[in-house]
Amino acid sequence: MPELFRFFGIRFFFFSNEHLPIHVHIENADGDAKFEINPIKLVSNNGMKNKDLKLAESIIEDNEELIEKRWKEYFKK
Repeated sequence: MPELFRFFGIRFFFFSNEHLPIHVHIENADGDAKFEINPIKLVSNNGMKNKDLKLAESIIEDNEELIEKRWKEYFKK
């Protein structure tokens, strides 16, 4: 399970057997969620608070190119 980074108690990662479209999973102590990338869209939420989802979306926005690059590098294997 490749981890991309952690910010403010939120872990950003994807699973090693992922599928398209490019997306990122996030989790914190309250729950987990999934965002699609390009365009950024919340796909699912399991217990995360709205303020944490908004923070995560902002972090994804700021790191969208890095997430997409890491996804393509990992799944090129």
